[in-house]
Amino acid sequence: MYARDGLAARATYDAFVKKWSTLCPAVARSLAQAGLELLTFYDFPKLMWTSRRTTNTLENLNREFRRRTKTQASFSGEEGALIPLYGLVAFGHIQLRKIDGHQQLSSFLAKECQKVA
Repeated sequence: MYARDGLAARATYDAFVKKWSTLCPAVARSLAQAGLELLTFYDFPKLMWTSRRTTNTLENLNREFRRRTKTQASFSGEEGALIPLYGLVAFGHIQLRKIDGHQQLSSFLAKECQKVA
């Protein structure tokens, strides 16, 4: 995940799977099941790599939501959980951070759309 680009990451991935296929086949199988989708963040601009390869933002949101609502026994349904979540975000009790490199996202998406067309 710290490779200089996607090609280097894929080469490291292949070498890792090859090495661990003999040392610990279960590890290699698990990684192979996840596949190269683990490396898709390399398709985005370099400034976005850290934000795209981790789930820290979501984990922090979940942790803070649980902490703020742990005294509530249960929610009546999805809407019952969304209302306090929206309130916590809207009033700034839970802070969401921007994705690094978000300024480049529109030009990146435009290039991707041209590739598909």
